[in-house]
Amino acid sequence: MEEHSRALWFEETGRCGLRDEPLPPEREGDVLVRTLYSGISRGTESLIFRGQVPESEYQRMRAPHQAGQFPFPVKYGYAAVGVVEEGSEAAIGRQVFCLHPHQDRFRVPAPAVHPLPQSLPPQRAVLAANMETALNIIWDGGIQPGDRVAVFGAGVVGLLVAGLASRIAGTEVMISDIEPERAEIARALGLHFALPDAMQNDCDVLINASASSTALAEALSHAGFEARIVEASWYGEKHVELPLGGAFHAKRLSVVSSQVGALPPGRRARWDTHRRMAKALELLDDDRLDRLISGETPFETMARDYPGIIRSSATLCHRIRY
Repeated sequence: MEEHSRALWFEETGRCGLRDEPLPPEREGDVLVRTLYSGISRGTESLIFRGQVPESEYQRMRAPHQAGQFPFPVKYGYAAVGVVEEGSEAAIGRQVFCLHPHQDRFRVPAPAVHPLPQSLPPQRAVLAANMETALNIIWDGGIQPGDRVAVFGAGVVGLLVAGLASRIAGTEVMISDIEPERAEIARALGLHFALPDAMQNDCDVLINASASSTALAEALSHAGFEARIVEASWYGEKHVELPLGGAFHAKRLSVVSSQVGALPPGRRARWDTHRRMAKALELLDDDRLDRLISGETPFETMARDYPGIIRSSATLCHRIRY
C-alpha cells in the first residue's frame, strides 16, 4: 500500500498550499521520520515566497530534498525536527534534525539526518540550520580574541553570530538594528545593542546580516584600518550600491561574502558538513536561545497563516508544530 504525507508548497507569488503526496518507496539505508517541528527561515523563504530567486541561481539555491522548480511551484525549507519511525534498530526512536522542507513525514537516506544531543529540546532544534550558518560566518570573519566586532541586523542569524562572537575571549561585540524593539531580545542574550548611528568605530570585523545595503555602507564607515567586512545577507534579485569612495581604499578594507553552502577554505581539510552540523546542534544547548522563537503555528493552518508570518517584521524564527 502506498504511503502518503502532506507538505507545504509555494504555489505562486504570495500563495502557498498543503499537498498530499506519496512517500518515496523504501530503500536500504533509508529512515522514515515523523516531523515534530519545523522552522520558517524568514529571510530566505520570503524571497522564495515572493518569487525573487534570480534565474541564474535556480540550481545553486536548491535546498536538500526540495521538490519542484523555481520560481513555482516549489517545496522548500530546511529546518525539520522529528523522530525516526523506520530504519535501523539503533535509529528508531531517535530525535533528529534534517535539512528538509515543511512536511509531516518524510523518507531520506540515513546520513541525511543528524541526531539531537540528549540535552537539546526538539522545540529549539529548529534553529540548527541558522546556527550552522552563524558558525560559518564566524569562520569567514576570522574573529580573534580581543577583536572589536560589529554585527548589523538583529535577526536570528545576526543574533546567533553576535552570541558566538561574544564567547571568544576578550572580544567587544555590539549588535545593531533599525528596529529598537530588537534591543530587548539582544540584551536577553547578554549582548550589547545599539541603533546604527551609535555603533562603535574602528572595528576589526564587521558583519552585515541585515539584507540592507544601508547597513553595509554603515559597516564600511565604522571599519578600522585593514578591517574585514563580511556580507552574510542574500539579496536575491535586488541590486546593491556600495560606496567605495572616501576612505575605502586608504583604509585597505576587505569585503568578503559568506555562504553556508561551502566550508571556508581553512576548514575544508578537517571539517565536513556533518561535523559542522553536529557542532551547531551542540551550540544550541543554551536556554536563552528559546527567545529566538517568535511564534508557533500548527501545520494544518499554514496555507492560511504563512503570508502573515512572512510579512511580519516581528518574526524571527517561526516554529511549525505537527
